[in-house]
Amino acid sequence: MWIVIRLLIGIAILVVVEYYFIRKTSLAFKLFLPSFYQKNFRTIKRVFLIWMNLYPVVLIVVFTYFAITLERITMPESRIIDYLLIYPFWIFFILSVQVFLYFIIIDILKLLLFPLYRKHKKQILRIQSAIVLVLTAFFLIYVPTRIIYDYNGVSVRTIDYEKENLPDDLNNFYIAFISDLQADHYTDEGRLSNFIEIVNSLNPDLVLIAGDFITTGPKYISISANLVGKLNAKHGVYSCIGDHDNWAYRGDISKSLTEIKKALKENNIEFVDNSQRVFRIGHAALEVTFATYTYSGRIPRSMLDSLVINGSGDFKIFLTHQPRQHLIDAASENNYDLFLAGHTHGGQISFLFPFIQLTPTLFETNYLHGDFWFDDMLMIVNRGLGMSLAPLRYNSTPEITLIKIFDE
Repeated sequence: MWIVIRLLIGIAILVVVEYYFIRKTSLAFKLFLPSFYQKNFRTIKRVFLIWMNLYPVVLIVVFTYFAITLERITMPESRIIDYLLIYPFWIFFILSVQVFLYFIIIDILKLLLFPLYRKHKKQILRIQSAIVLVLTAFFLIYVPTRIIYDYNGVSVRTIDYEKENLPDDLNNFYIAFISDLQADHYTDEGRLSNFIEIVNSLNPDLVLIAGDFITTGPKYISISANLVGKLNAKHGVYSCIGDHDNWAYRGDISKSLTEIKKALKENNIEFVDNSQRVFRIGHAALEVTFATYTYSGRIPRSMLDSLVINGSGDFKIFLTHQPRQHLIDAASENNYDLFLAGHTHGGQISFLFPFIQLTPTLFETNYLHGDFWFDDMLMIVNRGLGMSLAPLRYNSTPEITLIKIFDE
């Protein structure tokens, strides 16, 4: 039922945004290019809208088939389908929403200044249409350019964490923190390999991962595990469980986690579920608490309390997939130094807008990416590498976080 509701909401948003975009651009063309508007615009508009919406039509058919038969079918993985159907739809949808946000501001200003608008309607409509064309032209260039950049780029963010009376053996200790690798048809071997090479070039002492090694399907388990197994760190590579790690086999979480854990273990990566690991660094102890919090599995409150209360170390790290407030509070109250999480993809699709990052992820959490202080505990939310729902990123460059621990 929830899938149907989400589908209907998505269709409604798509219709409203596309209608608003086409309506505004049609008026602009009509005013500034009347000859083109009369001869060609309407035909081009119809063909364009049919092409851009072929992909959602296919999705509606797939969902309808599933609702009737309960048999899952998926789109074939094909670069032809990607470039002819999927990418054009998402780029057009993002473009439509992006300019829609500014068109709304224009219309609000018109309402606020309605007496002035009524008096100078013709002149104001020309100014509005000119702004519409300029905005559309700008975002026609910016949107695909930014999507390409965010697909191919990787940002390395270095964080210096100072702690008073830190043991000498932990001074200048480097942790590479990554998340949401999500191997799939879009985050393929080439994209993953490039990401892994950049992590290794940082020469970390320890690598911590906030889960999500695949997006879905067992096909990518070995690909992800083999590539992540090439990570190099003096004290090893460790990960908590992510949402998508439960979905290699839809409907069989146990099998999904078992196979991922086995594949990772074969590549010397430990996949930790609600437990702690203490790393002896000379005479010092660095402790990492791994807590599972995903849509499919959540650490019980009693187990969480036991983990955080019993923890002891010269430096304490809390690692989980989703940045949830009760987990943050539990870690902060028990004197953890770092809280590490992923899951958000940094918003993944974040619309360009003054003073605020607008993204659907805000419906779930305000902790989109970056650093957040809770008393003396620093929470770091990593943007990750992979993608879900939409096969692209927009204003959310993949990220590797390099944390340097040192004495004040």
